[in-house]
Amino acid sequence: MASAGSKSSKNIPADKINLKLILVSGRTHENLFSLTDSASVVTQYIYDNWPEDWAEENKPETNILRLIYQGRFLHGNVTLAALKLTPGRTTVMHLVSRENLPEPSNKDQLKKDKSGEAGCANCCTIL
Repeated sequence: MASAGSKSSKNIPADKINLKLILVSGRTHENLFSLTDSASVVTQYIYDNWPEDWAEENKPETNILRLIYQGRFLHGNVTLAALKLTPGRTTVMHLVSRENLPEPSNKDQLKKDKSGEAGCANCCTIL
């Protein structure tokens, strides 16, 4: 689980990730998380422990917080370890309020969602 406060890189435990979260307004806050923590654990922790320096920001009435890493929304079950983040370092993510995740941008995924079948170009059909 997380611990609050800003951390310099030399104070980050070797088994933790220091997440620097950036709001749309540009305000930032840092927390330590375990590699086994998922995106939903991170957002729930932030929601339950809304930083004092974000008091002027509008905290959503319910937890609709979402993380963005390298331009992609993270699904709730994705762990920090699955992102291959380097332990003992600071990683920057954006934190936004959004009820639903956006539609996939991958054309094959869109085709799969609409047809119910995978959009595989090299698939075999067994008769």
